[in-house]
Amino acid sequence: MSGEEVEGVQVLAQSLVQQGIRYMFGIVGVPVVEVAVAAQQAGIKYIGMRNEQAACYAAQAVGYLTGVPGVCLVVSGPGLLHTIGGLANAQSNCWPLLVIGGSSDTDQEGLGAFQECPQVESCRLFCKYSARPPRIDTIPYHVAKAVKCVTYGRPGAAYLDFPGNLLRGSVDESTVIQFPRCGPIPASLACPQAVSEAASLLVTAQRPLVIVGKGAAYARAEKEVQMLIEKTGLPYLPTPMGKGVLPDDHAQCVAPARSKVLLEADVILLLGARLNWMLHFGRPPRFSPDAKFIQVDICAEEFDNSVKGSVNLLGDLKAVCGQLCEMLPAIQHTGSSWWQRIKDKIQANALVTKKLSEDTSEPLNYYTVFHHLQQLLPPDCIVVSEGANTMDIGRTILLNRQARHRLDAGTFGTMGVGLGYAIAAALWVQDNAPGKRVVCVEGDSAFGFSGMELETIYRYNLPIIIIIVNNNGIFSGMSEELFKDIREGGDKTLATPPNSLLPSAHYERMASIFNDTGHFCTSIPHIQEAVTKALKDDGKPTLINIMINPMAQRKAQDFDWLTRSKL
Repeated sequence: MSGEEVEGVQVLAQSLVQQGIRYMFGIVGVPVVEVAVAAQQAGIKYIGMRNEQAACYAAQAVGYLTGVPGVCLVVSGPGLLHTIGGLANAQSNCWPLLVIGGSSDTDQEGLGAFQECPQVESCRLFCKYSARPPRIDTIPYHVAKAVKCVTYGRPGAAYLDFPGNLLRGSVDESTVIQFPRCGPIPASLACPQAVSEAASLLVTAQRPLVIVGKGAAYARAEKEVQMLIEKTGLPYLPTPMGKGVLPDDHAQCVAPARSKVLLEADVILLLGARLNWMLHFGRPPRFSPDAKFIQVDICAEEFDNSVKGSVNLLGDLKAVCGQLCEMLPAIQHTGSSWWQRIKDKIQANALVTKKLSEDTSEPLNYYTVFHHLQQLLPPDCIVVSEGANTMDIGRTILLNRQARHRLDAGTFGTMGVGLGYAIAAALWVQDNAPGKRVVCVEGDSAFGFSGMELETIYRYNLPIIIIIVNNNGIFSGMSEELFKDIREGGDKTLATPPNSLLPSAHYERMASIFNDTGHFCTSIPHIQEAVTKALKDDGKPTLINIMINPMAQRKAQDFDWLTRSKL
């Protein structure tokens, strides 16, 4: 029985809606312009970006915040290849992402077609699923399979390739069968015997520690984790994006004594955290050689990846936390010598940080800037941060009290994610928590990766406060005088240090391009005035450029854990 003709772009848009897709980020051109239009007509929010990488970062951040993959829409050839960094970042971070790329017409393959490129093969290394639907009527199947792959098990990325002639083509509507929306992610319990073994290890531990990872945040397990932590009285340490699963100012949070608790803990429970470089692979000298690990993960391949685990708990993190909570008594180490040593270290570190934070001499240091930002910013704001010292120091002072309220360079250590992440967070806020603020704290180098996304932010009038902590360089910069002296009379390409950026750049003036006024800050009163005004300008972007001492550094570290990893 024949019916009306339906085009490939319409089938694709309908398939995305069928699978619950709500957001699409991208840059249009041949052959995907009509895809964006069809998506909007189908009710999918389309956000036009200025760079494919930034679009890819935004799409995956939406996936992390909502649990439903965002779509990154790009053109063929270079457009698709620009997303590879984003695909790798999503795969490493375990965030759900679907990239849709246009490609050259199939009847021109091998002839040197416009932007011809082996796109499916190029993406396969960085995806859980990479495919090209062979016919229009198979589009719903491939969209459903891609969404299932990126959300079930360990989340990740997928790529679907659409030749121009497939998108422009049409078929009888009756031949297109939409696949049902992917159901809830199946949840599984850990082996009861293994849970019992884990509970025994924790009860008999002298120096127990819980590490709460980004996986706990993605699993929406904050209630279950809080119940487990508070019932047992165990100390916990959040990973950078595990911050907020429990509040950073919780009495059992031992983040200010991070190096000490990692080094001395004898039994460590990993909740959605991996023993990769961010946790020093679980090996000495960062950890005790006798430390025992209990790992909770949705992916069995992650177990025993660096060191042999004592107990491996395979299952849904919410469910496994419930199992542990039922089996564990109130251990209550709060009066133990272990807790006392932790508290002593926290107090000692706090004194060092306090001294740095109270130094308001100009040019400012990182700690003073972040200390005053913490006093000014709303306690429930979403903090997006990237940069070297900007991100590392900022995470220790800017507190998070809610899950999924910190987005940073993540597992892949990717710079350039900030503005894309902030755009995604602002869209989530507009649709789910009106009035909540998004604060994007960038190093000046990190800002440069995607600075033109500022136009995207102003075009959609997104309520983002962008704060650039400007030290004139990468890791460290130099003063205007020194910069001028070392380059005087010489070849600039030989004399300019590789880590140096142009001193005292007035990035805030970029706001004037969009008929706005940015803020240039060199003192604490400047910062207070700028942030206070930004918070009053509810619902609009703000750009703040804070100059700091080019030689400002972190306080002395026991281990340079974020800048170098050693086996």
